[in-house]
Amino acid sequence: MATPIKTALLSFGMSGRVFHAPFISLHPGFQLMGAWERSTKAIQQHYPDTRSYQTLEELLADETIELVIVNTPTYSHYEYAKKALLADKHIVVEKAFTTTVEEAIELKILAEKQHKKIAVFQNRRWDSDFKTVQKVITDGLLGELNEAEIHFDRYNLALSPKQHKEVPGPGAGILKDLGPHLIDQALCLFGMPQSLFADIRITRKESSVDDWFDILLYYPSFRIRLKAGYIVKEPLPSYIFHGTKGSFLKSRADIQEPNLLAGMKPNLTDWGTEPASEQGLLHIEKDGTSIREKIPSLQGNYYDYYDEVYKGLTKSLPMPVSADDGINVMRIIEAAITSNAGQKVINFN
Repeated sequence: MATPIKTALLSFGMSGRVFHAPFISLHPGFQLMGAWERSTKAIQQHYPDTRSYQTLEELLADETIELVIVNTPTYSHYEYAKKALLADKHIVVEKAFTTTVEEAIELKILAEKQHKKIAVFQNRRWDSDFKTVQKVITDGLLGELNEAEIHFDRYNLALSPKQHKEVPGPGAGILKDLGPHLIDQALCLFGMPQSLFADIRITRKESSVDDWFDILLYYPSFRIRLKAGYIVKEPLPSYIFHGTKGSFLKSRADIQEPNLLAGMKPNLTDWGTEPASEQGLLHIEKDGTSIREKIPSLQGNYYDYYDEVYKGLTKSLPMPVSADDGINVMRIIEAAITSNAGQKVINFN
């Protein structure tokens, strides 16, 4: 293997500690160099051979660093990603990619000008539950799709302690927090819709930002509903798909995030293996016979995302989630905001 890609994080809070550093350090194609830490200095406790950078400028001035992970709050993505590109670094940018379509397009153009690559961190494509749903759809088990719902439901009346999520601003609210996960999964499966209608609400008494949404995506022969909210004590299956041959229901049961939060380290063997109790339900008609059975879940692993980033940087292969993918998610988000404001269907050209 070639010399490892020297990589740095722009934060070592929850996302850096849980979603990025464990997989970067596990992959032999990367070397975790350190993180920009503003106050709490913690990265060296977990990774002794790394460095804690005092400022963004200090990190970007380190010419050994080739890849920068922009894992700061959404409102800062555009500013920090632009600075990293101008400093001649490849970038991985957390979701939501930016706060506007215009910003997202500008970053793509700048990356092309700088001959650098962008990957958006849409890790939920590598969840066990979504990978299983994707296989059921790809294998044609449901026939022609008629309708589908993808949910990200929680029950939490309390506001997040993270102020950037709760104080009104360009990157705040559930639409730009959980929304990109659901939107990206829908686009990953079916591409851009013809049009959409969105209803966005504030449902918790103390909330000042949107904390519930219902987005209906219109495709030529089917519809997909995307829903998320914080007042769902008994959630429905997170994936509900109905087609001409039957239905598939699947819970959101990927265990990677809770295991990472508990301090477990990922591996390449049994990591991301769901409990058998969470297998999805397939109920179809086949050759005149009704078949109702559980479908074993595929293994999830965010390592595979970084493996594709590595191949994208070293073998000129496509990045796992491209700037165009990020732009399209932002197009859906902006259209949803416009739809909600005018209570109308928004068409895409």
